[in-house]
Amino acid sequence: MQTKLPTSSQETIELLKGYGAVEEGHFQLASGNHSNFYVKKGKLVQHPFELQAMIEQCVDAMKALGKIDVVLTTGGTGLSSRDVMPEVTSGLIDLEIPGMAEAMRAESLKVTNMAMISRAVVGSRGSTLVINLPGSTGGVRDNLGVVLPVIEHAAEVLQDRQSGDHPI
Repeated sequence: MQTKLPTSSQETIELLKGYGAVEEGHFQLASGNHSNFYVKKGKLVQHPFELQAMIEQCVDAMKALGKIDVVLTTGGTGLSSRDVMPEVTSGLIDLEIPGMAEAMRAESLKVTNMAMISRAVVGSRGSTLVINLPGSTGGVRDNLGVVLPVIEHAAEVLQDRQSGDHPI
């Protein structure tokens, strides 16, 4: 069922509540931050049109803020039915940058064989670099360690700000 898309944060919360995708209360998030809401991403997957449209609205809102060099996502890159971040990202990006995702998987294989089932995608939407990272804290740390040395250069090239020789 396609629903009218929300136009405010309050409408977004109401839409998500209607899907049973939001719990209210007091939550300490994995980041250590606190929130009055918790979004259950598995419930959102049952409504892909709305999920995709809300993500596109977020991207458009970020554009309005000015140039954003990099967007990092965490989680949703595995094989379960809830793991849809690669599909969402692929639908948003204009250009895939497979070498970065391949490098993350190759380095992760040195730590765990589970890296073989990662479906992380890296690409760009306009001049913004978009990188899917795994959901685990260790996976995020390890994968960022792989791509951090090239993120600044990639952002400069995407924004036509790169001048001089390529870094070694």
